[in-house]
Amino acid sequence: MAGRRVVVVGAGVVGAALADELSARGWDDITVVDQGAVPSTGGSSSHAPGLVFQTNPSKTMTELARYTVEKFVSLGCFLQVGGLEVATTPERLAELRRRHGWAVAWGLQAHLLTPGECLERHSLLDPGRVLGGLFLPGDGLAQTVRAVEAQLRLARERGVRVLDRHEVLDIRVEDGRVAAVVTDRGEIPADLVVCCAGIWGPKIAGMVGMPLPLTPLAHQLAWTGPVPALRGQTEEAVRPILRHQDADLYYREHFERIGIGYYGHRPMPVRPDEILPVGVAEVMPSVMPFTGDDFAPAWTETRSLLPATREAEMAEGVNGLFSFTTDNMPLLGESPEVGGFWVAEAVWVTHSAGVGRAMAEWLADGHCSSFDLHECDVNRFEPHQLAPEYVLTRGCQNFAEVYDIIHPLQPPENLRPIRTSPFHSRQRELGAFFLEAGGWERPQWYGANAAPAGGRDVPRPDEWAARYWSPIVAAEARASRESVALYDMSALKRIEVGGRGAAAFLRRISTGDVGRPVGSVTYCLLLNADGGIRGDITVARLGPDLFQIGANGNLDLDWLHRHLPADGSVVIRDITAGTCCVGVWGPRARDLMVPLAGPDFSRDGFRYFRGKRGHVGTVPVTALRLSYIGELGWELYTTADLGAKLWDTLWEEGLRHGVIAGGRGAFDSLRLEKGYRSFGTDMTYEHDPYEAGLGSAVRKAGTGDFIGREALQERRASVRRRLTCLTIDGPDAVVMGKEPVYDGGKCVGYVTSAAYGHTIGRGVAYAWLPAALSVPGQTLHIGYFDRRIAAAVAGEPLYDPAMERLRG
Repeated sequence: MAGRRVVVVGAGVVGAALADELSARGWDDITVVDQGAVPSTGGSSSHAPGLVFQTNPSKTMTELARYTVEKFVSLGCFLQVGGLEVATTPERLAELRRRHGWAVAWGLQAHLLTPGECLERHSLLDPGRVLGGLFLPGDGLAQTVRAVEAQLRLARERGVRVLDRHEVLDIRVEDGRVAAVVTDRGEIPADLVVCCAGIWGPKIAGMVGMPLPLTPLAHQLAWTGPVPALRGQTEEAVRPILRHQDADLYYREHFERIGIGYYGHRPMPVRPDEILPVGVAEVMPSVMPFTGDDFAPAWTETRSLLPATREAEMAEGVNGLFSFTTDNMPLLGESPEVGGFWVAEAVWVTHSAGVGRAMAEWLADGHCSSFDLHECDVNRFEPHQLAPEYVLTRGCQNFAEVYDIIHPLQPPENLRPIRTSPFHSRQRELGAFFLEAGGWERPQWYGANAAPAGGRDVPRPDEWAARYWSPIVAAEARASRESVALYDMSALKRIEVGGRGAAAFLRRISTGDVGRPVGSVTYCLLLNADGGIRGDITVARLGPDLFQIGANGNLDLDWLHRHLPADGSVVIRDITAGTCCVGVWGPRARDLMVPLAGPDFSRDGFRYFRGKRGHVGTVPVTALRLSYIGELGWELYTTADLGAKLWDTLWEEGLRHGVIAGGRGAFDSLRLEKGYRSFGTDMTYEHDPYEAGLGSAVRKAGTGDFIGREALQERRASVRRRLTCLTIDGPDAVVMGKEPVYDGGKCVGYVTSAAYGHTIGRGVAYAWLPAALSVPGQTLHIGYFDRRIAAAVAGEPLYDPAMERLRG
């Protein structure tokens, strides 16, 4: 694109990919700058072992890896020898079956192998150690420096300037936007700066005052001397790359030698400003001295798993620096404070070319159409998640757990609690079992509710699904349907939007008709320009120029800020920390509320999807007649200082009506029975409202424009997939999410959310399926570890389709 000057800081594998992808889209004023010598500049790319295992629990990360493989193969810098992960324990064998499900669900060719088949693929394995394996023929070895060289060559041919041996000293900012990159050899004017500096990312981002939650950590890589069993091998690698995750190890061949990577040692973080400069470091800045004592267990285990290495010596090793983040995901996107400053950080070789393409699309089009990047957006973090202590502690924890078997509900072990609602002490008194979400301590169930489950038949899930599960969840779900329950909803992001332009702003940015009278509540979607869903929100009109938004998280807040009108007519405030919310839900909710709040909470006085301000006892509240569990009730908001009083007031009156406190386990079961979607799980940026079953949230044509409307009209006419409700009968009635869905022997989709429906007495799962298969009555199967579980396509919602309970 003519007229836009782009400077890419960092000529490693990510910066090279971005320069190639962006110049291929016609951008003609691009400069790549690096302190080192191209193509081996001294960062992580220069020493990376290059192993590419594509399988990942994140669909996005798998797709980024798949594109990287395809591109590197086309460039001739990828050895597609396949990837083999082996199990030496029953627990790991089960985990490989789960990983096989991810691979198949995300469209990869993958095979579960017997011990004998593992030995056929990799003849150096000790057959007595291996219980089975997972093999992907598309995995292999990226020749990283060659990939840098090849992509920069293509970029140069299109006019990209590559300035190596230029150290970046500062980023000049004028009027809130980048203006230039200052180097030790002069200043480079810039309209856009993209930081692809890897382990130096926090240092470069700090030049514009942007905290980057990235920690460089040393990771051990060693090489054997010649292995007799490989003597005479003339190809760089013949056998698959190998992972032995039970011992935190991976392996690759290099002619007659074997490279050994190890994650089992102590975390060894390094501050970015302590990394030695190019020219001072003995080998290169990203390589630290090898600490042999840390590696000793790895060498012992290697000689056990690969007996052929007993005849070789451990010749050399390094402690190489790689980037870790607080949630193990990349950091992509634009600074919220400095316009034109972008980052593409914490990206490993495995995903590098995919990230290059994603960033090029984002810069060129304003959004990425090839990949769903909501998990990677650098603006996803809450303020406490940017604290140096948090970044360091969680980064080190993720290093230690990199090959661990992680349950999808497993909470972090450290830095807890961080965020607690005003109800926290009361929840502890009720025996709450807490998990964590976004830093919030969130009850999963309450020990006080154990007694009502007595005598009831509660299906027990299998061992894996039973972790972080209790039969108490069933009691709480039933009580919510039969009496009344209090649910802590304080973790919900709350945003206040006000000003003379607030209504027009919200109509432009959302799909809903938020211009209705004061007291109206509207369920809306936020869309990208391509019609993809980037969030769902509720908008309550509390005054002519005042709205309260219930959002999903910081990305929604960031999106609103980025689209604010420049005339100052709209003001946005994040009011989450100063407020709290409790859901009062169940058929006896009105019985509880009317004595406390008066006739305004009667059936005629407070209709469904309406909001008003009032008092509950002595506590001022904003009350919204909403229910995410599909029962009569309200969301009650008040200031944090009055939260405990609100809970106590509701609890004291509620005891007359059988009130309980409900946890997240019951909440998820109830919302799935009602068919309520969860953004980030059931639908993401890649899906549109009509695919997701949310067409009713899009206001009709002729009612004004909104972001994404034009693209949405085109997508509506060609719906090829649908978010579909499945039910599961029998003892196998619970899956966990992300499992493949099969039609016969063919994988046709994947599960998003799942839970046992205690009201309907069946398992419930939502899944993305081809539209032709989303017909009620269709029988499919869900792949769950080593089993196929029958599932039936069902009409939705499964519970109260006539909405009588909600509107009662």
